[in-house]
Amino acid sequence: MSALKGKHILLAVSGGIAAYKIPFLVRLLRTEDMDVRVVITNSAQQFVSPLTLASLSGNPVEHDLVLKDSGNISWNSHVDLAGWADVIVVAPATSNTIGKYVNGICDNLLLATILSSKCKVFWAPAMDLDMFDNPANQMNLEKLRAFGHIVFPSPSGYLASGLTGPGRMVELDLIVLRIRSHFLKRKYWQNKNVVITSGPTRELIDPVRFISNGSTGRTGLELVKVLSDYGAMVTWIHGPSRYHQSGLDGVTYRPVTSAMEMRDEAMAIWPKSHIFIGAAAVSDYRPKNVAKEKIKKENAAMESIKFELNPDILTEIGRNRLEGQYVLGFALETENGLKNARSKLTSKSADAIVLNFTDTNNATMDSENNTVSIITSKNIDSWPIQSKKSIASNLVYWMEHNWKI
Repeated sequence: MSALKGKHILLAVSGGIAAYKIPFLVRLLRTEDMDVRVVITNSAQQFVSPLTLASLSGNPVEHDLVLKDSGNISWNSHVDLAGWADVIVVAPATSNTIGKYVNGICDNLLLATILSSKCKVFWAPAMDLDMFDNPANQMNLEKLRAFGHIVFPSPSGYLASGLTGPGRMVELDLIVLRIRSHFLKRKYWQNKNVVITSGPTRELIDPVRFISNGSTGRTGLELVKVLSDYGAMVTWIHGPSRYHQSGLDGVTYRPVTSAMEMRDEAMAIWPKSHIFIGAAAVSDYRPKNVAKEKIKKENAAMESIKFELNPDILTEIGRNRLEGQYVLGFALETENGLKNARSKLTSKSADAIVLNFTDTNNATMDSENNTVSIITSKNIDSWPIQSKKSIASNLVYWMEHNWKI
């Protein structure tokens, strides 16, 4: 069961062309087991069907201040609608709706509901380039922020008018991620600075060849997502990976390629951090010299390549820790897993090692599921096979309940 099951999300849809995306947003929210209701302006109905929204949300779509049914006239209580909502998301938020709200103008059910609300309100601006950049509109967006509302950034891109620039509505998955973070924040992780490395590194041989490994970075991404949800401030130092999520709340992105780059980024931020999670599969070796031109195979030059050791990032982090800092490392082993993990726990001055033991039944490098053990100086905690998403959630829970910061 989702931790967000039963949370009340009120989508306030105003009349912009981006309203055609809202059925997809409803589906994403419902996938998280949230209860969704929709209030819509008359102009929005020209862009998206109320019947579609009602079908996907499982609730009637609200759009009239006054209800007329079989000759009976009644008041549609915007107060009750506002009180029902745990969060209101205005998407798309047009210049018209934003301007009316900040000036207290109330001429439709959507505005009446937002003006009556006491919950957190998220705004997803969507309009044309020049309208978005207009000083009057920018002033209104600043007023929303001053009111304590959340205003999503408007990404640049191709607009319906044919112009290119800011004004697009934020991507739907980022709206969902921000809502998740709003509900899932935990006190323990507030004001906690976490450094995490993930993915492989690449060590250049020549301009087109490199040494690397099969790490996908999936576990690292899942850890970052959970930490973001819970409210940690995360510096994510990630090597090249096909698993990525931009725009996560509280996450600073530090893309790197080589082990040396990863080491420099980690050591720069570590003194100001509380927790280090070394989930990256760092290349042990790098070529001593990188060829300036592509090495031709007929030269047999590959046989003459000399290698040197890369820095051991986890060891350097562990040995340079300050009081109150904690270090979690990862160990991928193919034999003598527990023995090697215990050795790394000591040699790398870590507080805990997550052991991935690869065998014929457990292809950890590129599998969706994994089995891990948590090795500390006092205990071995072996977990059953589970998804990497579940492992990430359980690891964050483990840190929260074992490390007193």
